[in-house]
Amino acid sequence: MEHGSLEDSSASTFSIMEEDHTLANSVRFVLNQDPRVSFCGYSIPHPAENKVNIRVQTTGDPAKDVLKDALQDLMVMCQHIRGTFDTRVADFRGNKPAEAMDIDLNKK
Repeated sequence: MEHGSLEDSSASTFSIMEEDHTLANSVRFVLNQDPRVSFCGYSIPHPAENKVNIRVQTTGDPAKDVLKDALQDLMVMCQHIRGTFDTRVADFRGNKPAEAMDIDLNKK
């Protein structure tokens, strides 16, 4: 849910339900890397409530568009990390003899 002004689309607060510090801090980090962002921060209104408020102020672009771009960038980063991790695990398993990995080869 977006809370912002109809006159100024460059500053908005977005409420994201069912999320916590994990997503909020990652989004904040990505947003702060964007030169279009003049301010970004987040808050969690109450520890018992699974809700995050992310405040975005830009240099002129609509805050909603900048947040969408940041979320897309974060998704690409996560996909890259997952792909790299999976590749390294496969390489590790392929380069190590089964006896050293404590795998029961007779188990199906």
